[in-house]
This record gives sequence, structure tokens and C-alpha cells, in this order.
Amino acid sequence: MRNQISKEATAKFLNAGYRVVGTHSGVSVCHWTKESLRRGRVCYKQKWYGIESHRCLEMTPALVWCSHNCQFCWRSLKFTKEGEPKPDEPAEIIDGCIEARKILLAGFGGREGTDRKKWEEAQKPTSAAISLAGEPTMYPRISDLIGEFKRRNMTSFLVTNGTRPDRLQSLAVEPTNLYISLCAPDEATYKKVNRPTIANGWKKLNESLALMKSFKCRKVLRLTLVKGLNMHDAEKYAKLISKTEPDVIEPKGYSWVGESRERLGEQNVPTMDDMRAFAKAIAEKTGYEIADEDEPSKVLMLKS
Repeated sequence: MRNQISKEATAKFLNAGYRVVGTHSGVSVCHWTKESLRRGRVCYKQKWYGIESHRCLEMTPALVWCSHNCQFCWRSLKFTKEGEPKPDEPAEIIDGCIEARKILLAGFGGREGTDRKKWEEAQKPTSAAISLAGEPTMYPRISDLIGEFKRRNMTSFLVTNGTRPDRLQSLAVEPTNLYISLCAPDEATYKKVNRPTIANGWKKLNESLALMKSFKCRKVLRLTLVKGLNMHDAEKYAKLISKTEPDVIEPKGYSWVGESRERLGEQNVPTMDDMRAFAKAIAEKTGYEIADEDEPSKVLMLKS
């Protein structure tokens, strides 16, 4: 099948350290995988959810397909495609991602300071973060992809912007963690921050939020917070959270990286104190409690 991602977009991703897999997927080696191999520092997902940072496959089955043009997104938004890709086979996507990741990791094997045992383990990932870029649920066979990860005894984190409740509702296999991103307390803020490319994005997101409590897997609500844009109206956030009933709420601060720097300024980056204050306000209005925090990733964990 012909590559569904343009040559210009492919070159941009390759230059950023990514690899395009098949006709529409992508993979990268995240910061925390590198930190785990070189310095023994790990991602908060390892501390909170038991995911080994050096064995986490960060990938997406919809590299440039998305229904949002979020202001805080790191990537070049001019490559965003609407609709959905013509699907490659799930097993081929996973095989391709694992092989491409091995190539990306190859240079670490002989580097001084690399934990050799971890590097060898990293060749066989045990978990998949289905996120990276784009909107994963725009891949028509997302349920089959999750099922294939499960068949390989790999845990999976599905991170979605919530604009495809139909896909969530039709999942035959649940991920280990279901993340839904909630980045606004109301529709006006949603349109300003997420900048949806579809007319009914807010409605669709709310449908997904209502669906969330029906899942049996671990349910995480991610609040990506941008100072001066969406860190307000904690009470409105709380009302949305109440119908979602997540196991965990993750308020996470925006990072001034990639092409988001062309849309936002350093003044939009919340401090850890800003994050603590807003997380406390959310906790007070939802009945959740702040269970932990991870300052390097500027994220807090709220649990009921």
C-alpha cells in the first residue's frame, strides 16, 4: 500500500528522531526510556503504574490524523489530516514499531554509561503507549491493535482526545489504562485551546467522558494545563469529572517544546506551585485526594 504520509511530513518526523512505520504509523524512543538506560531515572508511569520505562514502546497508529489542532501540541500542525487512514494490519504495525525502535536504540548499546542489562531488555518491550502523535482512535482497527498487544502479553495505554466515542464504545478489548484528555472546563475554552477541526468536538468529548465509567480497566483523566489558557474554573472541571468517575486524575503541566513555542510563550508554562494549587482546587471540589506528584514531569496524581 502506498505511504499515506507526505514526504515533507515524513522528513520532518525523521529529523525529529521518529520513524514512520508502514503507511500511517509512527514510533519514537521517549525521553524517559533514554533516561532509564543512561541514568536510572524513570517516568512517573513506572512509579505509579508499574510500567518499565526502558521497555515502553511509544507509538501511534495515526501519526498525522487528528481532530484537534491543540495550541500546546509539539508537532507541526500543517500536516494534520482529517478522516482516517486506510488501515495496515495490527500485527504488522507492532512488528514494524518494535523493529524501528531497535534501530533507534542501537546507538545506546555501546555507549558509556548505558545499563547494558536494561538495553538488552529494551529490545523486547512489555508495554505500549498508544499516543505519541495524532489521535489513535482514528485508526479504524484500534480494538484489534489493543487485542494484538494483549495477545503478546504487553500492557497498553490508550490516550485519546475523546472525539471518537463510537470507537471507544465498540472496543472489544480494553487497554490496560484508558486515558481521556480533558483540557477545558467549558466549550469556549475547548475551542480556544484544542481548536477542533470538527464541528461537534465538545459534544463528542462529553459523550466519551460519560462512557468512561463503563470501562473495567484503569481509567485516567488527563488534564493538560496551560497557564493563562485553561487553568481556571476548577468547579466546572469538577462537574465534568463527576460524570466520568476516573480512577485517577492526572493534572499535567504544559511544556514549552517543539512547534508549540511558535504558538505559546514561556509565560504559559505553569510552575510546579501553580500545578499544586490547581490540583488542590480540583481535589477539594471532587473529593479526590492528591496521592503523589512527579516534579520532573510536572504531573500530580489524584485518587478517590
